[in-house]
Amino acid sequence: MGHGRQGRTAGRHRKPSARSRALATAPVRITLVDRTNHHLFQPLLYQVATAGLSAPDIAAPLRHILRKQANATVRLDEVRAIDIGARRVDLAQGQLHYDYLLVATGSTHAYFGRDDWAQFAPGLKTLDDALSIRARVLSAFEAAEREDDPSRRAAWLNFVVIGGGPTGVELAGTLAEIARHTLPREFRRADVRDARIHLVEAGPRVLAAMPEDLSEKTRQQLQRLGVQVHTGNAVTAIDAEGITLAGERLASRTVLWAAGVAASPLGKQLGLATDRAGRVPVSADLSLPGHPEVFVVGDLASVTQDGKPVPGVAPAAKQMGAHAAAVIRDRLRGVAGKPFRYRDYGNLATIGRMAAVVHFGRLKLSGLLAWWFWLVAHLFFLIGFRNRIIVLTNWAWSYWTYQRHARIIVGRSPPDD
Repeated sequence: MGHGRQGRTAGRHRKPSARSRALATAPVRITLVDRTNHHLFQPLLYQVATAGLSAPDIAAPLRHILRKQANATVRLDEVRAIDIGARRVDLAQGQLHYDYLLVATGSTHAYFGRDDWAQFAPGLKTLDDALSIRARVLSAFEAAEREDDPSRRAAWLNFVVIGGGPTGVELAGTLAEIARHTLPREFRRADVRDARIHLVEAGPRVLAAMPEDLSEKTRQQLQRLGVQVHTGNAVTAIDAEGITLAGERLASRTVLWAAGVAASPLGKQLGLATDRAGRVPVSADLSLPGHPEVFVVGDLASVTQDGKPVPGVAPAAKQMGAHAAAVIRDRLRGVAGKPFRYRDYGNLATIGRMAAVVHFGRLKLSGLLAWWFWLVAHLFFLIGFRNRIIVLTNWAWSYWTYQRHARIIVGRSPPDD
């Protein structure tokens, strides 16, 4: 980058726009390449999947976000290949050459070698995923209403969430609230309060990144909501009729995947051996070893600090993006960039109505106070005043009425009986 030079930001991570905005005053030309036209606040994606929020509530057009940044151009396209030797990015519709390249292509679902499970257990990474999951969930209740056979109706009312991390916990808790509080008065033939929500975690406890006492409180709060928590056993089979867990069959027509992620396959084109999750090892300043003009950030970067890997979470990705931009600005001034240092601002997850857990340094909260902490933090990090007001209004309405306004089935036919 520099006067008359071009830089490329290839990204579909949580905030590619933030990395572009960090260079707003630098003497560079920026091209932001993304295969979607919007910035997405992924921590609230589960609320779109469970009909609490609409897609525009947690997303904003990239062109609108960068409309005042004269040195930034948005290109709606898909990166197919990266040639770091030629300093070229091959797109679905053309090519781009760069002086500096920032790769922030994020992560995708990982099924631990069982990619055939994807058709039966969709994951949650994009708005398309969220709308598809919403259709699956709402259609399952509709199918239960039509069903005369008790065993088949029970299968439609059995929901399985695989993965006990924040996304899995949030999905399971919200599904329980929908079945217990939102829908009962709207169905005549099926008693949707009979719905069974199963949260499956192969490890010994849910929210493994949290302290053990908060993990246990999470399990207790989930159980109070009616969620059946299964830990210590991995799923061994998934098909259209259900799952196999610990040698036993659990009939379910709606299985959701929140168990694992893998880095974008583009990382393998950068010329370095990747780790088991597909992440690329980077230098201390987040540049690619041997290619200081290429930066890798977010879920695609393998970064170790104090002997531990930097977690693949939104705060880490934002800090990496800001650091890479700072290194580029320093280089333009002829100053060596500083090493990246991750600041851990803690972990938090919501479990359901007035229930959440928060871990920040020595501070550990659970229950109502943690829920208010979670709510304020997510409103703060949402992009745009409009989105904050709309989300706050929707949450207030849902709190007092238990209703979810976005219960619209689109883009998918009802499931086969």
